[in-house]
Amino acid sequence: MSTLITVLKSGGRYDASWVERLARGLRRHAPAFERILCLTDLPLVVEGVERVPLRHDWPAWWAKMEAFRPGLTEGTTLLCDLDTVFTGPADTLAEPGLAAMEDYFHKGRLSSALLRWSGDELAGLYERFAAEPERWMTAGSCGPVPNAVHGDQVVIDHLLRAEGVRPRFFQDIAPDLLDFYDPRRAAHGPVVIFIGESKPDTVRGPVHEAWTGA
Repeated sequence: MSTLITVLKSGGRYDASWVERLARGLRRHAPAFERILCLTDLPLVVEGVERVPLRHDWPAWWAKMEAFRPGLTEGTTLLCDLDTVFTGPADTLAEPGLAAMEDYFHKGRLSSALLRWSGDELAGLYERFAAEPERWMTAGSCGPVPNAVHGDQVVIDHLLRAEGVRPRFFQDIAPDLLDFYDPRRAAHGPVVIFIGESKPDTVRGPVHEAWTGA
């Protein structure tokens, strides 16, 4: 069974509508995913999405570390950010095999915006983080890294490197799959990734229409 996991942590700009729109886009463009889970601390009710309570009060993006909790899924699992927009066929994301998005700014480093594994394959990430969350949330805990912002993907990249694990990058597996949003053009896809300040709720045109289902 192929499962998509997304994380909705309270206190930010995201709410249930982002989960609903991500799920709608997934059902339309990546039907190979048979299950959608949302890890959240909110009383989420979205059709076709299973709510899974967060166990920890880890702030902001650190809540994404709970996606690796053992026992959540069986088979191919994709962690996907809420601001991802599907505009075309994306079943490639549901194919088996450890993979991640390559960071847009730091070549050779993974991004947790899209990260794929199988079952409990990456459960060790959760276990190591949960054992010492304050340590790992502290900037510098992973030694010298190119990232200006210390976040979950820095820790994930560091821990996997320490184990000698190097996921393949989606950009290499399927060069035409991911498309980074560029306000200078209208057409994007099939999987639109937002970097910087732009988000699906602030843009206009075909990407916004795909996100809202217009």
